[in-house]
Amino acid sequence: MTFSVAVSGATGYAGGEVLRLLAQHPHVEVTTVAAHSQAGARFGDVMPHLRSYADMTVQETSTESLSGHDVVFLALPHGASASIASELPESTLVIDAGADHRLRDPEAWKAFYGTDHAGHWPYGLPELVTEPVSGGVRIKRRSSLVGARRIAVPGCYPTGAQLALAPGLAEGLIQPEDIVIVSASGTSGAGKSLKPHLQASEAMSSMSPYGVGGVHRHVPEIEQGFGDASGAIPSVSFTPTLAPMPRGILTTATARLFPGVTEEQLREAWQATYEDEPFVHLLPEGQWPTTKSVQGSNHVVMQLAVDERAGRLVVTSAIDNLVKGTAGGAIQSMNIALGLPETTGLTQEGLVP
Repeated sequence: MTFSVAVSGATGYAGGEVLRLLAQHPHVEVTTVAAHSQAGARFGDVMPHLRSYADMTVQETSTESLSGHDVVFLALPHGASASIASELPESTLVIDAGADHRLRDPEAWKAFYGTDHAGHWPYGLPELVTEPVSGGVRIKRRSSLVGARRIAVPGCYPTGAQLALAPGLAEGLIQPEDIVIVSASGTSGAGKSLKPHLQASEAMSSMSPYGVGGVHRHVPEIEQGFGDASGAIPSVSFTPTLAPMPRGILTTATARLFPGVTEEQLREAWQATYEDEPFVHLLPEGQWPTTKSVQGSNHVVMQLAVDERAGRLVVTSAIDNLVKGTAGGAIQSMNIALGLPETTGLTQEGLVP
């Protein structure tokens, strides 16, 4: 069976990555590419690397251009998806790569985004443990995606951060208070718009923090996931940094251990959580994640260690922010919702060098 697909925001980094991955998907046909500023242009003139769609004409992003498809991907700026999604048929699978439908709490949305809350959709991070483990059973977000017709794709930072610590929170091995996360992201995470601090002369050979002091918009999303996994109200200090690379996120997440917890228990919990996952991997002891190893792929790699002097767990994870952090996660969620094998179109390995 073949599903018709429209991609809005097709000329941006996230939308372009969705299209790059869909070009290898055996069960979809992209029939519409849409954008705002490039409407009317030949797609190949704007995105020359996507040769599969070169002769398509970029459509204006509108209800009219997106209607009539089985699947619609919305790779739009935050705040732009909700109005369009609300006008699409309920039978259409709509996958929002923006933030509009990630948060459950209207007050948290208002505090960090400053607009009215558009509602909450099933969260497109299939591997995320959603509640404390009971009797060895680990309930994950995957179950909420089966047959869904509205899906909210996680943010790139929350993807790496939540997967890094959720097993320990669900198993009651680490404390939900005083979680500290520092992440380094490639410049593509800021989008395609021209910004002075993203110019090569500013960003290359340099690193810089931003969104410091708990003000980054991904904070409530990370707290939401940690709260679901632990069943408690977490406290999270999150600091993002800009790294001189185009792709990738390296996250280092630390949390206080409950008394008596050993590294062996931690490793067993992470292994049990992810051993059957096709895209999330706890590395062998002594091997640490690198962003290059997952570049271009939908894989997540992580490693853990115990800082005995501080009584804390340290987990480092690496993802490609445009694949597992956005487009790959979106397509993985689409596969689940449509009843397709979850890995369809996503079997690319990392690109090295």
